[in-house]
Amino acid sequence: MILREFLYVDTNKVRAMLAQLDGGVAEESRQTGRTEKRTTVGPRVAAQHFQGSSDETYTNKSMGDALFPMLEGFLEEQGFLNDISLEVSNLTQWNSGELKESYPPGSFVRVTAMGSFFDARYVAASFAAFASVNAGLAGLGFSLDGTNTVPSKGKQGRPGGGKQPPAGKGANSSTSEQLEDLIPDFPPMAGITPKMLRSFVQVSRGMFSPGLHINLTPAEGVLISARLQEGRQYLDSEADILLARYGAEVQELTLVGTVGSYGSEEEELPDQGFTKEDETVSRGAFAEVMNSQMRSLGRIGFIDLPQHPGFSLIPFAVYRAIPRPGAFVPAPY
Repeated sequence: MILREFLYVDTNKVRAMLAQLDGGVAEESRQTGRTEKRTTVGPRVAAQHFQGSSDETYTNKSMGDALFPMLEGFLEEQGFLNDISLEVSNLTQWNSGELKESYPPGSFVRVTAMGSFFDARYVAASFAAFASVNAGLAGLGFSLDGTNTVPSKGKQGRPGGGKQPPAGKGANSSTSEQLEDLIPDFPPMAGITPKMLRSFVQVSRGMFSPGLHINLTPAEGVLISARLQEGRQYLDSEADILLARYGAEVQELTLVGTVGSYGSEEEELPDQGFTKEDETVSRGAFAEVMNSQMRSLGRIGFIDLPQHPGFSLIPFAVYRAIPRPGAFVPAPY
């Protein structure tokens, strides 16, 4: 038996899939019992003895913790779910295109590999904390590089004339344009400047849309990416709390879900024309031109799209196995 710590479960998707496989999900049970004994002596109106009893048991419990294991078992029994942990760790499978052929988009897969979490909001919050500490120490006459400084008489301003970020636009805000503005000005330290940190945040939110991502690296140069949807079961903590709990280190994780799409292999942009012979605009052709531009940016890693030879995974559940004391064997990496 594997004891699992669930980090994420998309209960909506799990229920919908179970409804197709098993005709619905039972979340309550009711058991009713009744016994009777009647004794009649003489005329019915003269004497009558009645003895009876009844009992009813009603159970209504949340099956959230049991829903996904139930679905996982059904999918394995029906042959829909494949564990591809070994295949994805083999670089030859990627280079030959066998993985893409065997598991096209939409395939249900389970992958266990080394991976880590990433959230551009947490990057911004962490850099903002660093900048705040550095600015505060400088105000006290110290610096993080071990040298003492004289407190500045001037005010440490923020970019844009010292404007503060709008209320509610914190590290967990969905307004990505404000992330780099969280970093205040601070005295440069060991070559680190406010502009440098803001630039890192800009790159982070461009490559990974603000939100919690899981990046699995089963083989060198391969990335399997999954974006976790907020508001689903277990993912109910702020990003900084989740990353503070689970850390930014690489660890073994298991993802179960469907293959979203594979990274584009296009090295050259196709025809960029989107007008018809009568000089009108072809809506379909225009959309394809824009999509080809997105695929090209995704291929070089500039935007939040899977990068060849990896693929994106639409997660139903994310968990990590809880090892038995004394029985833990580190997975090869």
